[in-house]
Amino acid sequence: MSLLTDEAPLVRSAEAAEIDRLARLWYDGWQDAHAAILPAELARYRTLESFRERLQAALSTVRVIDGREGLAGLCMIKGDELYQLYVAAHARGTGIAAALIADAEARLTAAGVALAWLACAIGNERAARFYEKCGWRGAGNRTIPLDTPSGVFPLEVWRYEKRLRP
Repeated sequence: MSLLTDEAPLVRSAEAAEIDRLARLWYDGWQDAHAAILPAELARYRTLESFRERLQAALSTVRVIDGREGLAGLCMIKGDELYQLYVAAHARGTGIAAALIADAEARLTAAGVALAWLACAIGNERAARFYEKCGWRGAGNRTIPLDTPSGVFPLEVWRYEKRLRP
């Protein structure tokens, strides 16, 4: 059951007028899931303004779900990657994440992606269990380049993959 109805949550495109609220949702989710397990140097760069700027640049790829308490979740794709997936604390366990990931997988498939991937912070066990439950499989550790104001920050992550097409 979703926050809205007994039906599946409605996933829709994000709107420019929502950037501030989406940035807050993403920032809060990042603090909750990553601040304690990622390097402090990276946390310095992950300001509310940095999330706002990244959302603005990627707005056309951002999909959201509304809940009773406002925006409940967001998801972005980038190339063949499920790039970001965040659910507000008040909306966890409601089906929001499953609806967002299904929407992302459908968009990736429609774009012709056969093998999608995502990066999961090492130590984020809750997210890892969720991805596995959704059919994603661990593909080992990888180092990914994260853009920061001071240049590229290399971060080792758990890489997950899912075959979307035969």
